[in-house]
Amino acid sequence: MTTPTGSGTGPTAAQRIAAGYATTSASVVLGSVVTGSGTSDAGTVDPTALVQMPLSMFNRHGLVAGATGTGKTKTLQVIAEQLSAAGVPVFLPDVKGDLTGLALPGSPNTRIEQRAAETGDDWVGTGYPVEFLTLAGQGAEVPVRATVDSFGPILLSKVLGLNETQESTLGLIFHWADARQLPLLDLKDLRAVIMYLTSDEGKSDLKELGGVSKATAGVILRNVTNLDAQGGDQFFGEPELDIADLLRQAPDGRGVITLLECAALQTKPVLFSTFLMWLLAELFEALPEVGDVDAPKLVFLFDEAHLLFADASKAFLQAVQQTVKLIRSKGVGVFFCTQMPTDVPGPVLSQLGARIQHALRAFTPEDQKALSATVKTYPFTDDYDLSTALTGLGTGEAIVTVLSERGAPTPVAWTRVRAPRSLMAPAPAELLTQAVAASALTAKYGTAVDRESAYEILAARVTTPEEAPNSVPTVPLPPTAPWTGPVSTGPAAPARVPSAPSLGADGWPTLDPGIAMTYPTLDPQPPVRTRSRSTAKTRRPAPADYPEPQPRSTISDVLESPMVTSFFRSLGTAAGGALGRSIFGTRSKPTRRRR
Repeated sequence: MTTPTGSGTGPTAAQRIAAGYATTSASVVLGSVVTGSGTSDAGTVDPTALVQMPLSMFNRHGLVAGATGTGKTKTLQVIAEQLSAAGVPVFLPDVKGDLTGLALPGSPNTRIEQRAAETGDDWVGTGYPVEFLTLAGQGAEVPVRATVDSFGPILLSKVLGLNETQESTLGLIFHWADARQLPLLDLKDLRAVIMYLTSDEGKSDLKELGGVSKATAGVILRNVTNLDAQGGDQFFGEPELDIADLLRQAPDGRGVITLLECAALQTKPVLFSTFLMWLLAELFEALPEVGDVDAPKLVFLFDEAHLLFADASKAFLQAVQQTVKLIRSKGVGVFFCTQMPTDVPGPVLSQLGARIQHALRAFTPEDQKALSATVKTYPFTDDYDLSTALTGLGTGEAIVTVLSERGAPTPVAWTRVRAPRSLMAPAPAELLTQAVAASALTAKYGTAVDRESAYEILAARVTTPEEAPNSVPTVPLPPTAPWTGPVSTGPAAPARVPSAPSLGADGWPTLDPGIAMTYPTLDPQPPVRTRSRSTAKTRRPAPADYPEPQPRSTISDVLESPMVTSFFRSLGTAAGGALGRSIFGTRSKPTRRRR
């Protein structure tokens, strides 16, 4: 292990560093300072040199980073335990499924006892009040939902994978629905609105929006269908999660740890990360201004935070930055947890007052560059060579700097993190089942509600009660280029009228707002007429509504035309290419841009 360098070593240096973390108010103790003996062997720990963070500074946010397997999740577990013990509610996503043990006391063993002695911790196995949630349709825990309206166009565009042009189009669609008081509660409502705007009935409304093309609306509609296939139809809807349920305390005064089970969402990372951002936005809107407080109202531990910023639009990043910047005054603290500090955009990273950096790996040039950038983000120190220390940290050790009670950065401290007091393993499935069944939130959120919204309102709008199905008027054929052959005199087929949206076999609404024209029935084999020069010209009478038929070439002449032959050849080539792309999943090559 790399040892501290500079003006002092041993306990003196440890106490000097720990003095920067001293506080008289309630705090979370992360661990103890690691110092060196002045040799190349492993460093020593001063159990009395505590590295701690005041509760009043938790709403200044923070970052927990480090390579896989360096102890990030256990550090989050330690922070959540002590916050709960201090009466502060915690929201924590469980991405790997190993944080359910927070509800059970840990079992002592040699390693835990050794870590407790090194960090000055009178360790006692303790379980904590935990509420188990999951996104609706993704697990057996209490299902949580959100409405499409509350998500809004920016967050929903992130989930749908839309570009900036499509995102602005979706914003116009939301604006149109809001102006006409059409609630968008689930994906069925959004689909119905888009289909209405692209129908004949919605042409005028679509034109009023401006800048919305049917092609763009079609792309959005297809992406909504893909989201439905990933379980979005179960997540979007009501009853919507009440933010107040995240701010509860147990009867004994400890803060409730709300655990969002995300193990099943690893294949749907965008939905998971965007839902967490939605929670932050809802907290910002719902909570009152409180300014600086002695303890936060809620601490939000955002694991796998890199998923939030991957492929994010400019508008989305601006929304995240603004929310993180302003939510501090609401009494909410946010800690991002990720592998590399560079995963978090600079404007967001600059808002994070606490840094808990576990070991970094520098195996590639990109890793070396990230390491160099990380070192520059720490306050200057004579006690450690950070470039060497960051790659030499052991499991459960971190380079730490936080904000003191005065709001100033604390000295950089090589810290050995305390061991969690709860179980450091998944809880038994039986306990989870019992906890979910006994939860008051199960009765509140367990059953989905489908009240009247945009889908039902549009269904009633396009349905005309006075018109019976058998009394639909026939729409006459417009007088343009009629067929000149024989026409059947049988009864005309009834025209189709706009039908109300209905659920198809796939569960999606089906809208057919277009009006179909009735056309005359063609005889299958029209008789061939022959004329002689001496015979008077006779012609079968045309219908009264049709113009005088014009002479035409025979079908064989038309099919043998070079233009028609070329058309069918091109059509076959295009159809074959489209079929090949659909099978092999490839795209047509874009036209190369000339420089």
